[in-house]
Amino acid sequence: MTKDLKADFWHRLDDVRAGLLGASNERPVPMAPHADKDENAIWFITAKGSAADRAALDSGPAQFYVADAKSHLYATVEGTLTRSDDAAKLDEIWSAMAAAWFKDGRDDDAVQLIRMTPKDAEVWSGDGGVSFLYEIAKANMTGDTPDVGEHGHVTF
Repeated sequence: MTKDLKADFWHRLDDVRAGLLGASNERPVPMAPHADKDENAIWFITAKGSAADRAALDSGPAQFYVADAKSHLYATVEGTLTRSDDAAKLDEIWSAMAAAWFKDGRDDDAVQLIRMTPKDAEVWSGDGGVSFLYEIAKANMTGDTPDVGEHGHVTF
């Protein structure tokens, strides 16, 4: 690998608006991630009683799937979920998007902060744009596989 794929993952995850969070063998659901490289955490705001919340009660296993063309990040992240009552963190990541899901906004009793602690991931990271199109065209002309970015396994 020519670049630090883990650092690139965290950097690009900041631009991801949504992915699919699967927990405790329940179907994955769309969730907005909030990356925190320094804490090795991906934060989610969910409702009490949701699949993510139930999994977090038991520090359950979870998977977060990212396929984001804008950030050029594609990843399958494995880790565990835990509940958090960190009001400062919730205030830090709270947004109008989160507020739309709760009748009483930030003060709604159903609001629950969930922390995903990633353990490992398979990550694909590319540049997109003109270089992507060039690689596709070149591969079609030469029969070679296109070089569209980095791919590898990341351990957190």
